[in-house]
Amino acid sequence: MSDKQPKASDFPLAAIEKIRYGDTDRQGHVNNAVYATYFECGRVEIIQSMQDIFADDDAFVLATITIDYLAEVLWPGEVEIRTRLTKVGNSSIGLEQLLINEGEVRAKATSVMVLTNINPRRSAPLSDEAKDRLRTFM
Repeated sequence: MSDKQPKASDFPLAAIEKIRYGDTDRQGHVNNAVYATYFECGRVEIIQSMQDIFADDDAFVLATITIDYLAEVLWPGEVEIRTRLTKVGNSSIGLEQLLINEGEVRAKATSVMVLTNINPRRSAPLSDEAKDRLRTFM
């Protein structure tokens, strides 16, 4: 991601998650590991919206994720996860995400997901139809 502050409106997908008391740690803020779970919720929105074009033995797996923690998130409340694609490759997609709480970006994430075939657990090419639909999330 660039150093320029991204706007939520630049990210076409939005998911809302309630902050659970159990998400917090001894310092009273949401534990850093939970941020990854929130970002997962945003990524799943894309995959779920496209289940009709993937085979039953196809699955996206997370290859890399980088999270920039910008500010703490406190309980109670909600977080909004904004997601957009940055790249559609032969078998992978690149994503950028924002974690927003009380109108402020609290974390940013970049990740790569790879389409795999469960048997034999290898990457699988994205169909042209899948690529076209995925590009609508850019």
